Amino acid sequence: MSDSSTDPRTDLRTDLRTDPDFFVLLTDSFARLVGRPLVPAGADAAWLYSQAPFVCVAHDTQPDPRFVYANEAAQARFGYGWDEFIGLPSRLSAQAPERAERQQFLDTVAAQGYVAGYRGLRVKKSGATFWIEDGLVWQLRDETGALHGTAAVFSTWTDEG
Repeated sequence: MSDSSTDPRTDLRTDLRTDPDFFVLLTDSFARLVGRPLVPAGADAAWLYSQAPFVCVAHDTQPDPRFVYANEAAQARFGYGWDEFIGLPSRLSAQAPERAERQQFLDTVAAQGYVAGYRGLRVKKSGATFWIEDGLVWQLRDETGALHGTAAVFSTWTDEG
């Protein structure tokens, strides 16, 4: 397992917004596991960060995983700016009663490599909640199979209340 504190692809000190190596890790691991591309042909890291019509987030492999990436769609959905999002423990994206369920789900992702069709309750910075609908969560594995974290994408959600 990779130590994200020394891996530049998931190091919290590295600005991954448009980092080409991190983009390759995201897109190649997605394509290998899911069997289709994450982004349209010709899209690059800048497109994924600022123009993608879907939320994309990733966290590292620490015992209490922290977000290392959140595109602008994710920042808008969760209500955090980049500097607030990066380093935030990913468990805080779920309400306390939902955290055990979230961990069980992440264990399933670890066993299977990815899970599609995910639905889960998440919490914004404001405390408002929303349901992720039809999300896809996958392991960030490089070409050698080394684990660098977990990522998720979704483009549909339902606000609560």
